[in-house]
Amino acid sequence: MKKTLLLLLLPFAMLSSCIKSNNDNIVPFDAVKQAALDDATIQSYLAAHTEIHAVKDTTGVYYQVITAGTGSAPVLTSTITAAYTGKLTNGTIFDSSTNLVYRLNLLIPAWQVAVPHLKVGGQMLILTPSRYAYGNAQAGVIPPNSVLIFSVNLNGVTN
Repeated sequence: MKKTLLLLLLPFAMLSSCIKSNNDNIVPFDAVKQAALDDATIQSYLAAHTEIHAVKDTTGVYYQVITAGTGSAPVLTSTITAAYTGKLTNGTIFDSSTNLVYRLNLLIPAWQVAVPHLKVGGQMLILTPSRYAYGNAQAGVIPPNSVLIFSVNLNGVTN
């Protein structure tokens, strides 16, 4: 009986000893290191695109107001109407819309930081570190830890 029990349990014991824990290959996420990598990526992008004259917000989000606009400026609780294109630093477009209608405080943090610098009719470029976009998670076709670039036209603001 003991031999039978041992024979029944032996394959399971062997299998469990061969299975490697999923945690063995996990590298802890280092937010400080990622922030430095993102900033270096943005700096490199700006060096290669000398036509962009972006300023760095205290958060680390870069933006360039191309046209300031003349209408109302949004606040976080405003509903904005915008046309935009989002792309990766390699030029791959991952999203665009000609009629985005959304509350600003429900959009990614980079937009919450940069878009209030515009008024209706304004246009800007946003270069965002990954932590102010989708962080270290994949979002659709956007890889984890991606610096993103948005071209935004603010078409309307409802407070």
